Amino acid sequence: MQILTSFGGFFACLAGMYLLYPESFWLSLALSVPAAGFLVRIFIIQHDCGHASFFRSRRAMDALGWVCSIFTYTPYSAWRRQHKGHHTIWNHLDRRQEDVDVYSTILTVAEYQALTPGGQRRYRIGRNPWVANLLRPPFVFLFGHRLTRDLPKSWRRERRDVAITNVALVALLVGLGFIFGFDAMLAVQLPVISLAAIVGIGLFSLQHRGESVAWYGRADWESATASLHGATYFRLPRVLQWFTGNIGFHHVHHLNHRIPNYRLERSHQEIASQAGQIPMLSLWAGIRALRFSLWDEQSKRMVAFRDVRRGAVGKPMSFAVALPGIEPQSARVTR
Repeated sequence: MQILTSFGGFFACLAGMYLLYPESFWLSLALSVPAAGFLVRIFIIQHDCGHASFFRSRRAMDALGWVCSIFTYTPYSAWRRQHKGHHTIWNHLDRRQEDVDVYSTILTVAEYQALTPGGQRRYRIGRNPWVANLLRPPFVFLFGHRLTRDLPKSWRRERRDVAITNVALVALLVGLGFIFGFDAMLAVQLPVISLAAIVGIGLFSLQHRGESVAWYGRADWESATASLHGATYFRLPRVLQWFTGNIGFHHVHHLNHRIPNYRLERSHQEIASQAGQIPMLSLWAGIRALRFSLWDEQSKRMVAFRDVRRGAVGKPMSFAVALPGIEPQSARVTR
């Protein structure tokens, strides 16, 4: 059903965009919003296939994941292997240097203050929400995923997959260009992939942010604890939860990445009474959470650059958000 609704809705929106483009560019552009929503959902299916959680058959998942990758502009095998690295070190202060967690890695306040003025400025620009969450995502999906420079030479299968995906993508876009015209192809494809990239990278980056999200050193990091306190429950309106494939239940996903997206909500309900205090974000709180770019080791909370400028670091959290009906428990969660 997810395959039918996601791909069906996506293709229907694209067809409408191509049909409307000769009459009105703006009407065609309006359809790029739901088209991008369906594409985000297709990316979640690809994500689940990469975690071997969508089907029981690994061969079927790899085939579906590769098909998804053509429309998401994201090489399946390469992204799958890189993303698995994220699931080994998320919110781990002593493993950030492994450079596999490009979406949520941060500096501590002390590390930031130790940088030169130029280094601080570069870090702020790179973490600025307008740059990190609006300007950069389209370039990552359009151009970054076309390259293999971030892949070790020993990853031969993954590097080959990038090349094959690029050839298939070029063939698809050139074919659409000959059928509908290259101006129409660009007017349809660019807005859709750009919007989907902005939403997708935004989701992955903010799901490990928020004032009450915890980061741990080597002595304290433990998988279950980091899942329930280092990943958020992004509580979205039902329609947005549907389009984002339930990825807002991110704490459950990290607790067990073999749970498919269509069972995350039920799993969340089953553990809620025993999960202790889980960082929760509403839609508005999630947008605001993008400003948290530093970890304050003294107060054990995430802070924004303005907190450093104002000297509001090293102080305990002013609040913590818990799920309704959940009693606060110890930060250490027993398996």
